[in-house]
Amino acid sequence: MAKERTEKSIKAERRTPDLTQFPNLVVVYLGMKVKAPRGIKTVLSFGPKIQKSVAEKPDGLLLHENMFFSLFPLHAGMRQYWRDFESLEQWTRSGAHKQWWQSFVRDTGGTGFWHELYVRNGEMEGAFLDMTESGMTAFAPTVPTRGTMFSARRRLRRGGEEAVPSVFSEEELYGAPN
Repeated sequence: MAKERTEKSIKAERRTPDLTQFPNLVVVYLGMKVKAPRGIKTVLSFGPKIQKSVAEKPDGLLLHENMFFSLFPLHAGMRQYWRDFESLEQWTRSGAHKQWWQSFVRDTGGTGFWHELYVRNGEMEGAFLDMTESGMTAFAPTVPTRGTMFSARRRLRRGGEEAVPSVFSEEELYGAPN
């Protein structure tokens, strides 16, 4: 009897976002991967901090989504959509994020961290801390994050002044240049 019925064609409803209201849209992927046993605690401790920062609705954050890249080794992350680069830059260099980053750069807690940033106009950049063979670094050569590579604004070759000073200066992290 089931074979006798004619099966109706089910068509998927295709949709696409109309991004005309978001000409400067920025998408950023971030990840943290366990590299040592103590890294499990580090990764798991960030969940509540991230949820709190998202709940505060930073200006310019349009959407935040949590992601898992792998369970073993634990590699968790997120994808965020920002109205524009300036909003993202402002947020990353102030408040809780600034404090977290200053602490994390001094001690990664047994993890590696990375971000990749994509801008609607075609710009893209990435930064990797104690991470290799992941994302863009799996196929592209890397260079030290120094000089013009020290900030996302400079990696994107964007003009203008940074909205807020960097969390660290190169001299604070690496000492005076030789």
